[in-house]
Amino acid sequence: PRRATTFPALVLTNMTRPSNRTKLTPLRKTFAWPVVMQSLLVALVVGLILNIINQGPEIIAGKPVDLMRLVLTFAVPFFVASYGAYSAFSADELDDQ
Repeated sequence: PRRATTFPALVLTNMTRPSNRTKLTPLRKTFAWPVVMQSLLVALVVGLILNIINQGPEIIAGKPVDLMRLVLTFAVPFFVASYGAYSAFSADELDDQ
């Protein structure tokens, strides 16, 4: 039975077809533009929600926000989404062997 393909794998199918000269490694697929854009979108949506939850009172009161918390709240979802894509690509590569 064929395994379901993940969204990042679908985006990159043309890049990994045997007709291409070199096969991309999971790490290179993770940093391909479509996957980076997907991770950035996840970071934007999740980061906004978490910032409203974590620093909402400061934002509403017009007080300064903690910049380190602000950066981390967007960075963590980006890294989690990127790691998820990397894991999916690694699993696909293991299944192909």
